[in-house]
Amino acid sequence: MPRLRADQPFIHPDCAITNSTFGEYVEIGAGTRLANAIFGDYSYCDRTCDIANARIGKFANIASFTRIGATDHPYAKASLHHFLYRSADYWDDAEDDADWFQHRASRVTEIGHDTWIGHAAIIKPEVTVGHGAIIASGAVVTKDVAPYSIVGGVTADLIRPRYPNGVAERMLTLAWWDWDNARLRAALPDFRMLDAEAFLEKYE
Repeated sequence: MPRLRADQPFIHPDCAITNSTFGEYVEIGAGTRLANAIFGDYSYCDRTCDIANARIGKFANIASFTRIGATDHPYAKASLHHFLYRSADYWDDAEDDADWFQHRASRVTEIGHDTWIGHAAIIKPEVTVGHGAIIASGAVVTKDVAPYSIVGGVTADLIRPRYPNGVAERMLTLAWWDWDNARLRAALPDFRMLDAEAFLEKYE
């Protein structure tokens, strides 16, 4: 029997998960923290990821120690410290700043389908990573990433397109990530053996 299932995510030990939902065949690595996250079908993250206020598409590949939706401190205020918004931790008569947490939750990061987020990458709030994009290990992504592009560095810049001209647009139109499980299984030999252009020629 396959380890991953359609009816429930495979969640490894020591995860802290709040207000998050999962599609089919999802895996969450050990020690990961999720808050206000949506994982699409077949997506996974490796161990010790920190993902907040994010919508993860289908077939996303998220390496270990990645941070998505890295939250900000209130740097325009007189202090950056937790006591401003986690106030109940410090005083019996103070409440946490609900408006600040609502502001954080509203700054959603979008990760597209069939993406690869490399080890220890950081993706800031309100960034969109397009379908098929690759984020290099250790990158700090502060702006949107175009579909089927490869970016890296601090802060991240374009390294090169993933595919030759025209192939990305054809792959977006094919949208194989919307195929059902049976169709994916039937096409598995071609996913393994064919390059992108040959795959498109067969399935367009």
